[in-house]
Amino acid sequence: MIEARAEKLDAPLLAHGQHWQVWEERGRLVFQDETGLLDLPPPVLPGAHQFDNAGMALAALRHLGLDEPAAQAAVDSAIWPARMQRLIGAVTAFAPDCELWLDGGHNPAAGRAIANTLAAMPKRPTHLVCGMLNTKDVAGFMRPLAAVADSLTAVSIPGEAATLGADETAAAARSVGFQTATAGSLEDALGRIARDLSGARILICGSLYLAGHVLRMNS
Repeated sequence: MIEARAEKLDAPLLAHGQHWQVWEERGRLVFQDETGLLDLPPPVLPGAHQFDNAGMALAALRHLGLDEPAAQAAVDSAIWPARMQRLIGAVTAFAPDCELWLDGGHNPAAGRAIANTLAAMPKRPTHLVCGMLNTKDVAGFMRPLAAVADSLTAVSIPGEAATLGADETAAAARSVGFQTATAGSLEDALGRIARDLSGARILICGSLYLAGHVLRMNS
């Protein structure tokens, strides 16, 4: 289907595994296409899945004729808010002794990527603060995360008509094996975790709308 659509639009198609490849080797990113090989630093963005994401960006850059410095900048200077972003700013005042992270992923693939990223981090008690929209596969997103996080505190997304209620979010989390709680606000959730579990890793997750709320609070 993608090939047919690209042909109809007369758009170039650069297929992974056919026109380009990317892999991790000894902690570095190796990219190869029909014009040669690049040996680059690992992606600055956390998570093994970012190697594949970087590969797609590199394939596009090479197709556009950009050089190796541009390719290196793409992997070591990328900024992608709310994708396993370490929070440093105003929000940390609600949990000053905790390690705060933010991710806006909200589908099963994102749940798996986030879970793999958390599993690869230094071991530390990990607790989620989660708010989701009622249009998403909530259990599908949460299922892989239940294996790597100790608990989930559910919140509603402020100002969003399509938010899933905190009680419903918590129920979905329990259905996949989470120990759950609910909170009336993000601030309450962070404060409770910080009070009871000082030093924990806290990941705020479940929605780009929630992530936007957090980033506005943090500015």
